[in-house]
Parts: sequence; C-alpha cells; structure tokens
Amino acid sequence: MPNIINIKNCNSIQEANISIENNTINIKYGINGTGKSTTAKAIMFHNKPEYLKGLLPFKYLENNPENIEPYVHGAEVYEKLMIFNEDYINQFVFKKDELLENSFEIFIKDEFFEKNLQELEILFKDVKNTFQSDGNLSKILNDLNELSSTFSKSKGGIAENSKIIKALGEGNKIDNIPDGLEEYSEYLKSDKNTEWIKWQSSGKGFLGISDKCPYCTSSISTKKETIEKVSTEYNEKSIEHLLKIIEVMENLKQYFTDESQKTIEKVTKNKIALNEEEKEFLSGIYNQINTLIRQLIQLQQLAFLTFKDVDNMAEKINELKIDLDLVPALKSTATEQIISPLNDSLEKLLQKVGELKGKINKQKRSIIDKIEKYKIQINEFLKYAGYKYIIDIQEVNEEYKLRLQHSDISFFVENGNQHLSYGEKNAFALMLFMYDCLSKNPNLIILDDPISSFDKNKKFAIIDRLFRGEKSLKGKTVLMLTHDIDPIIDMFKVLYGKIEPVPIAHFIKSRNGIIEEIPILKDDLQTFAQVCKENISTSSEDINKLIYLRRYFEVLDDKGKAYQLLASLFKKRDVPTKFTNDGEINMTSSEIVDATSEIREKIDNFNYSEQLLKVKDINNLKSIYASCESDYEKLQLFRLINEGRHTSDVVQKFINETFHIENEYISQLNPRKYEIIPEFIIQECDRCILN
Repeated sequence: MPNIINIKNCNSIQEANISIENNTINIKYGINGTGKSTTAKAIMFHNKPEYLKGLLPFKYLENNPENIEPYVHGAEVYEKLMIFNEDYINQFVFKKDELLENSFEIFIKDEFFEKNLQELEILFKDVKNTFQSDGNLSKILNDLNELSSTFSKSKGGIAENSKIIKALGEGNKIDNIPDGLEEYSEYLKSDKNTEWIKWQSSGKGFLGISDKCPYCTSSISTKKETIEKVSTEYNEKSIEHLLKIIEVMENLKQYFTDESQKTIEKVTKNKIALNEEEKEFLSGIYNQINTLIRQLIQLQQLAFLTFKDVDNMAEKINELKIDLDLVPALKSTATEQIISPLNDSLEKLLQKVGELKGKINKQKRSIIDKIEKYKIQINEFLKYAGYKYIIDIQEVNEEYKLRLQHSDISFFVENGNQHLSYGEKNAFALMLFMYDCLSKNPNLIILDDPISSFDKNKKFAIIDRLFRGEKSLKGKTVLMLTHDIDPIIDMFKVLYGKIEPVPIAHFIKSRNGIIEEIPILKDDLQTFAQVCKENISTSSEDINKLIYLRRYFEVLDDKGKAYQLLASLFKKRDVPTKFTNDGEINMTSSEIVDATSEIREKIDNFNYSEQLLKVKDINNLKSIYASCESDYEKLQLFRLINEGRHTSDVVQKFINETFHIENEYISQLNPRKYEIIPEFIIQECDRCILN
C-alpha cells in the first residue's frame, strides 16, 4: 500500500493527496504551475512549522477570518528527508576548493572505514588510556600551550611585541615597585591590581579640572606628579600578562629542573629590563616547550593518519617516544613520571607492529579502491553525457576533496560555480547529490524537477546513472517531480525491465487548486498514430474524430485525397479543394468519392455536406464545446469556432501552436486522458465561448 501525504492550503494547492510507494521511484509528471515545487517544500517542511507557514496562499494573507493554515499529514513517516533543488546546489555544491562539501564523509567514510578505524583504535588504546587515566596530562598540555602562546618568535629571537616581553621587558614591577610609588603597594599587590590600574588610569583625565582629588576632593596639588607616574609605569594589559605568566609558571614549576626553575624565577622577578642572555634563555625554554607539546599532541591524536604514509612502522613508533634529553629544561622527576608510561605504551605497540602494519595497509587499500571506483563511475558518466570534465579525489591537509578538471587544462578548476554552464552545474550537482544520499541514507529522496534543463542524450545518461547499478538510488524511496515526460519514456520504454523495482508514475492535474493523480502505465505511452487511432474510436463526436483523423494522416505524411478533403472541411469550404504543383484547385467528384470512401474506413457514414453544415453552425460547435470533457478537444473546437483568432497574441499562440499534439516524441500521453493544457488557457476559452 502506498503512503498518502495529504497537503492543504500551500501556495496554489488547495488540497493534494500524493501517493508514495516505498523503495521505488515515484514520478509525478505535470505541466508548469501544477504545484510540484510546492509539494516538495510542503513535504520537507512538514515538521518545521516556522517554514511551513510561509506557504500560506496569498489570498489568506489579508483576509483569513477562519485562521486557515498550511497543513501536511502523512509525511511524518519519513524521519530523514533530502531534497535536490536550487537550495541544495547553492548550499553544498561548488565550494572554492572542492566540488562538494564534506567529500570525505560522502565518498570515504563508510561502515567499512569506521570498522577499520575501530580495529586500529584497539591497537592504540594503551597510549590513549595513558592520557585518559592521568588527568594531569591534559592540564600540563593546556598550561604548556598557554605559556607557549605568550611568546611570539621573530628571526632574532622573541618578538618585542610578544606578551612575555610586554610583561617582563621592563622588569617585574609587582615584586619591584618603582621608587616613589611604594604607598600604592597594597593596591598593586592586591588580587584586583589590574582593575585598580585601569581605574586609576581612566581617572587621570580629571586631574586637569582641579587640584582636588576627583574622588574625595582633598588637595592633591603636591602629589599630581606621583599620581600620574602610576599610569606611566603601569599598563593594565602588561600586568595582566605578567600575572598570567607567573601563574602558569607556578603550575608548571615541578616539571622544570631545579636549575631551570631557579633561572625562570630570577627572570620573572627581575627588577630591571631583560638583557639579551635572559631573552635567549626564554627563547630556549619556548623551543623546548613546543617540542614537548608537539610530541604530546602526536600521542594524544594517535590515529590512522599518523602511520598512513609510513613504510617503516617500527621506526615511526620509536620516533614517537619522548626523549627528555632533547628538552633538558623539562627533565625533572615529575616530568619523567608522566612521560615513562607513555613511552611504555609505545613499547607495547611496537610488539604489535606486524598487526598494525596489516591494518594500516588494509585501510589504505580500501581508500584507494573507493577513490578509483568513484572516479571511474563519475568520469564515465561525464564522458557519455558529453561533458569535457573529469574529477579526482585528492588528499588535501589530511582530508579527501573532490576536485574538478577540464579536459583542456592540466590543473584543477576552482570556483566551478563561475565556470560551469547552468546545465553542467545541475548535472554535476545531481550526481553529487546521489552520492550524498547514499552516504546519509534518507527515508525519502525528493528530486524537484531535476533534469528539465538537459538535452535528450544527457537526460538519458543522468536517468541511467541515477537509478541503475550498485551505487545508485536503485531501491530507494524517491519522489521525482517533473514537467518533462522524457524520464517516463526512458524508464518505461528504453530501460523497462532494467530498473528494478519498476517505477511508478502519475500525471498530476490541477483544477481550482485541487490536485488529482492519474496513473501512467507503460501502455499509456503511445506513438502519435496510436493516440489518433484510439481517440477516433473513443470520441463521441464526429467532429472530434475527424480532427484526430486529419492529424493521423499528417503523422503518416499522407497528404492524399482524404487529407485534402478534411482540410477543406475545417476551412469551411463549400467546394473542397486540393493543392497541386499548379496551386490550389477544386477536387473532382471522383476524388471526393474516393476520399469519402477512405475516411469511412475510420468513421462510418461520413458525409462532407452534412459535416460542413455542422462545422459552419457556431451554435452547434458551442454546444459540443460545452459538453466536451477533454481540454485538448475544447482547444480544437475553440480554433474552429474562432478560426484561431483571439484578442491576446499570447493566448492565440497557445491555441494555434503550443498545444497541438506534437510529433516531437516517439511516445507520448493521450491528451484526452492527461490534461496537459494549462488551466488558465481553458478558462480563457470557456470565457470566450460560454459567456
């Protein structure tokens, strides 16, 4: 049983019941203006009321006494939906340096990849557990990073604008208060010293107003110079940096050797500016800190990528061991107690080097195989669809990115959005959307008019790629909304039996906002000649039968006597004529008899004179028009009644040309059953004829 989604009061849709069969392609074919995009949006927004209310029809915006609201029911069974439309293209496709956002997640990171990673994590667990079991490790790493951030290196050593130089460059002025400012020591040594310095500095601007204290109004005429000296000697930011450095140094105190710690304490408590030797010492500390940080982070983030491009696994593991001789300032007992368990865990990993190598190579082969497979699939599609592009999946900064290259150049195209045509962008985006769906596995996939912008060979290539083969949307629940009949012809005629399960198609008809679904079966796709023959046998009015018979002769390119007689009839000629090399001449009696006989093989009792009277009788034609149930036949009758004329050139063009049965398609739908004529055209015809 299909799932029915009921939609009400959404844009042009008053009510629609959209049927969706699970695990197959559901095609909804309808002309422009039927409400296809609204259907897609309503389903997508079924659980997003803030977006759904944006579909309220205009007629309710100013006058809505009954508080009508958009309504969707039945879509809640689809917990996870994905939709292909312009928004998808704009949001996810054609990024600056890759074709599709999250290429790695889509093309590489599958269940097999995750399973391999989990197996590798088991091998790395001793190292990882050491980090997790020792809470101090994370704290030390944070403190080391914080201390490192106070340095800014330059070619000559520590940069003059670094935090540590700003804090210590002129000496430690908290422990060593400058002469003349001793009376402020309680403020300068308090926990709120930086706030006080800021307060004191901001108040200095009031000193020019009066010789009285702006706080207590006592005389300060003899102390102005001392007051102003505070802001000259102290800067709140520098003091803030100093205090932070002292705090971090205190936290890390036990991890420095006694000798290093003494020098650090001497430098940080200096009364005067740092000399070059002290700056060089701090530069050495900075280098050793960063060396240890780098090694700790390597172990903390130990993963597949650590060994991916390594040939000698044992050598790499030994390189990961932390040698404290390379960071002598940090070679304390406390540091050794933390580093030894990490090195021991690496020694255990070294004993499993064979297993590690096997699993790393297994993951590498898996990635290479996926890349090659996807490259072949996508590039074959591009080739057979006639696009002069190829794609590659490249590793960039430990990520995998989908890149685009034109056949005329040797480098990759950046900003593909600027180089590709509208059709090319849609084709690429549609393919990438398919792979995105395969990665995320939604319950319902919606394709909102996905292929109408392509020519026929590209349409077929896209349909074939989307719904056939192992890596395709085959077996997925897909709702395709389209105003293009080509996909139905391709699936029901060219690819019939090759797409499983067999797609389900409906024609969607909109009248007065009510959407009706009419099933389309394989046999409903007919040749033009079949359409005409069927309608000749089923139409109730002789005039309609004669219209179809004339078109039948046209498609067979039979412009013989019968065709000429019918042409004269619809031109309302008392004496039938025919066209010859010498121009238009009257048909002979024998030619009329022969033509009548041929027409009677299809339509019994045909008589030219009798039918001519009916064609000339406008009231008769209007009566037939009023009782006619087929919009297409109404259009043909309108042409007879008004002889193809209408006050609007646009409507006249529709009537005379656009909605003839076209010979463009090998197969098509019968217009008597499937109403392909826009509602506004029929309404205009009704207004002219019936009113």
